[in-house]
Amino acid sequence: MDLKEYRPQLEEVPGLFDRIDGDVPPELAETVLTTTVDMAINWARKNSIWPMAFGLACCAIEMMAVVGPRFDLSRFGAEVFRGSPRQADLMIIAGRVSNKMAPVVQKLYQQMPEPRWVISMGACATSTGVFSNYALIPVNQIIPVDIYVPGCPPRPEQLIYAITLLQKKIESSRGTALKVLNLA
Repeated sequence: MDLKEYRPQLEEVPGLFDRIDGDVPPELAETVLTTTVDMAINWARKNSIWPMAFGLACCAIEMMAVVGPRFDLSRFGAEVFRGSPRQADLMIIAGRVSNKMAPVVQKLYQQMPEPRWVISMGACATSTGVFSNYALIPVNQIIPVDIYVPGCPPRPEQLIYAITLLQKKIESSRGTALKVLNLA
């Protein structure tokens, strides 16, 4: 005996699948793009990340290699490394942070404009790595970290992957327009 699932026939609702841009003149039908303000702002932010050059140890060499011709970070929209925190929106902590350096890291983070993001690069920045002693401190105890890059030192490809993860995070954020207008 063959069992078949019974599904009642659905009646078609008129106008349900009609184009919503029916009032656009035919000469503009293929050139008009509709989107939300949130998506437009997030698209602009994710494709124009300005990292701050902040290398503290050997991971900084790998961070510098990312902007070289072999890896070319500019393909991913994060080309210009800034020397000033007031011009940057991404802080890449590359290397170990000592107790003496912690207040400086905090001050630089506070000077960055909103929205701001942080990538902790390397085992030393994330958990003090092999240098587990009283003089070092993990970055997440000082400032909030968005993405962790493991390794000692991590490869440039890993940093590029972290930046693409950050771009996905920026792209999927909600309420951007309200934050830009100071309404949220």
